[in-house]
Amino acid sequence: MPRLALAVAAIAIGGALSSWVGRVQAEDSHPVVVLWPEGAPGAKGTDPDKDVPSMQVYKAPADRATGSSVVVCPGGGYGGLASDHEGKQVAEWLNSIGVSAFVLKYRLGPRYHHPAMLNDVSRAVRTVRARAGEWGLDPRRVAVMGFSAGGHLASTIGTHFDAGKPDASDPIERQSSRPDRLILVYPVVALATPYAHGGSARNLLGEHPTRAQLESLSNEMQVTRDTPPTFLAHTNADKGVLAENSMLFALALRKAGVPVELHLFERGQHGLGLGTGSKQHRIGPEPAFQAWPRLCETWLKGQGFLDRAQASNAASK
Repeated sequence: MPRLALAVAAIAIGGALSSWVGRVQAEDSHPVVVLWPEGAPGAKGTDPDKDVPSMQVYKAPADRATGSSVVVCPGGGYGGLASDHEGKQVAEWLNSIGVSAFVLKYRLGPRYHHPAMLNDVSRAVRTVRARAGEWGLDPRRVAVMGFSAGGHLASTIGTHFDAGKPDASDPIERQSSRPDRLILVYPVVALATPYAHGGSARNLLGEHPTRAQLESLSNEMQVTRDTPPTFLAHTNADKGVLAENSMLFALALRKAGVPVELHLFERGQHGLGLGTGSKQHRIGPEPAFQAWPRLCETWLKGQGFLDRAQASNAASK
């Protein structure tokens, strides 16, 4: 393509993104950060809903902010996003315990396949670290949380991260994409096993993935001692994504010597979010599963994520 045409296209993309971001910010008090203002790598267009990965910022209130943060990946089988009960509600809960949240809107199948989704969550983690000073955050306390297929994406960045590119011209790309902690709630994990969630695998890898592709993203097979400490919650009654996904990941973490906490609840269908369910998705509440956020809060406290002293030290540095 001629250089002039490329320049015109770049201006058009930038203009479309700026217009969209301004409109969203005007409608919502939680600002939206476009991850690649000049267009995402491998983008197939400029449709704000399909081609523009972003994250919505939920800063913790100043009077309780700890300086910790979580990138939240809603589920949806890699074909949609449950951005209310696995996004907005989760962010509001995190804010209530002093943790800032960034709800990720990542690209989806079948329009996109791996590694587009991994690129999006990687960029989100790097962006939080690069802008930590601006947001009053500790760049050493950035977790990733995911639900269902979003849990697969979170476990993917927890096993497929990189240290960044120190010589990159873009300062965001110099940052590590490794999460400091993982929180996985009824996650898809084990794509190369009989417990795989077929719909997520198809949307992520297409109709006919190779065995090698499935194994590379069957994340219990990719755990190493450098995988972040992890909290998992699942229900034994989940028929949408079988509990073996969480159990296999927990066993792999144990074998690698990585700290892990697993809670397996007896009752509860798939997609419960905070345990309150979703009217939109016709998922009723489950009282027992409502315990996992409190258990996770205790775990985060033990991990130093709720220590305000660390937030003060990070800000002063």
